[in-house]
Amino acid sequence: MSNQTYIRDCKRNIMAVYDAMDLLNGKWKISIIAVLCYHHKRRFSDILRDVSGISNKMLSKELKEMEVNSLLKRTVINTQPITVEYELTEHGKKLKSVISSLSEWGKEHRKEMMGP
Repeated sequence: MSNQTYIRDCKRNIMAVYDAMDLLNGKWKISIIAVLCYHHKRRFSDILRDVSGISNKMLSKELKEMEVNSLLKRTVINTQPITVEYELTEHGKKLKSVISSLSEWGKEHRKEMMGP
């Protein structure tokens, strides 16, 4: 592989990371995705309870952004009162391996910092 090809590939990979980070930016999106990875379908109130510290307004904003970016699907169920459920789309489910890797790294890091 030539040096120019290597540099072009590096730039392409770094741009892909920037794109992913732009899509997942902010304090809450990764936490919301993690909740939906481990719980499959959740109602708004469930996610609000599961994501410690997030406000109603911020959760609503983040869920709308994630729906626009095809990461999650919002389903309205005709009950009394109306129930709304959120779940990852097939595209969003591709992030499960990323969430698992982050979880494993986080456990290892905690052990590293806390000692044996």
